[in-house]
Amino acid sequence: MVAAEEAAVIAEQVVAALREECATPASRLDEVAAAMADEMAAGLAEEGGSKIKMIVSYVDNLPNGSEEGLFYALDLGGTNFRVLRVQLAGKERRVVKRETREVSIPPHLMSGNSSELFGFIASALAKFVEDEGHSAVFSDKQRELGFTFSFPVRQTSITSGTLIKWTKAFSIDDAVGEDVVAELQTAMEKQGLDMRVSALINDTVGTLAAGSYYDEDVVVGVILGTGSNAAYVEKANAIPKLEGELPKSGNMVINTEWGNFSSSCLPITEYDQALDKESLNPGEQIFEKLISGMYLGEIVRRVLLKISSRCSIFGNVDLIKLNTHFILRTPDISAMHHDQTPDLRIVAEKLADNLKITGTSLETRKMVVEICDIVTRRSARLAAAGIVGILRKIGRGTPGHNRKSVVAIDGGLYEHYTEFRQCLESTLTELLGEDASKSVAVRLANDGSGLGAALIAAAHSQYLR
Repeated sequence: MVAAEEAAVIAEQVVAALREECATPASRLDEVAAAMADEMAAGLAEEGGSKIKMIVSYVDNLPNGSEEGLFYALDLGGTNFRVLRVQLAGKERRVVKRETREVSIPPHLMSGNSSELFGFIASALAKFVEDEGHSAVFSDKQRELGFTFSFPVRQTSITSGTLIKWTKAFSIDDAVGEDVVAELQTAMEKQGLDMRVSALINDTVGTLAAGSYYDEDVVVGVILGTGSNAAYVEKANAIPKLEGELPKSGNMVINTEWGNFSSSCLPITEYDQALDKESLNPGEQIFEKLISGMYLGEIVRRVLLKISSRCSIFGNVDLIKLNTHFILRTPDISAMHHDQTPDLRIVAEKLADNLKITGTSLETRKMVVEICDIVTRRSARLAAAGIVGILRKIGRGTPGHNRKSVVAIDGGLYEHYTEFRQCLESTLTELLGEDASKSVAVRLANDGSGLGAALIAAAHSQYLR
């Protein structure tokens, strides 16, 4: 009995230290928001001026619901790509038809050459267009496509961007430094497909567009899923690094790439430091490693591993599982965090299935839920502070500012993890204050990378001029 009590005390010490190190009082979050706004300003002033890239998207008009016509989208960001066809019918009827096809890319094309990959994509697109049926719409007009390309590009206009490097499973050397829109355009022409890429975007800019289409007050788009990023509408004259004449709209969408934000005011623990050191990109994406779905389960695993190395609260545990990186995923954390059963049965099942930890006491399972809560609350509160930083940068969400500001959020972490979502929303209210928070709303925006791309193509159609 004494050994069990001793183990519980040691475990509680580890949890207490975690609770303290992950603490995010409002004063600290205000510092995070201020640091985010400062980094944003530095990134807008000059290329490479900040840890966050503040990429000019060249999207200067967001969709507002009045768009009409048939538009296509191509969403390329992983081992599969999607093609979409969207029929838009103006303010009254909005999206009247939406068709999607998903295609997996044969592995050999991911490391072959550029023309083979884009040739494969263009041929799938041509087949998809054939199913359009007899449409008189395009007898004298080109089809138009929004292209979501979720790899690092150096964008030079809304219809051009050179590939900086591949990520994920791709390694096609001859595409690096080339204009990905020109590559796709050439491949489509070879297929005899008369289609123009009218916008090259990333998924976060697409989320902003998908939100804006249904609600013109949307000024920020955020992705909170496996990864995290934010895009927002900036005044073009507040972007010193923007060259050439300012757009007619006076606005410019900026893709912040906020995942790479870091600051001394962030609450970083020994677990975060070890995770970062052992990651594929040490020293980079620090903010993302604190808030995104990719990492929450891994942080919890590292805490459980420390507890099991200090005491026997988990009994005779096979450490092979507990030492396996990323064996706990965010859906597992979410399931344990939301466990409403009186004996925390779901927690017991997750510990047994994932980590081979069995026979835990109810008190131990409650401790595991608390660890999930500490890590997730920190994540949600930091994400809220980042959003407040963006709102303050553009003069929104301040007392006396009555203009409505809506934040569109996409991603499974926000959509499916209820505790995370509720904590993020209540933290926004806490940081903005009762008065200012009345003019700020958050809404779910789905499929920025697909629908968003088609909508931006519509908003930048050559036939609108």
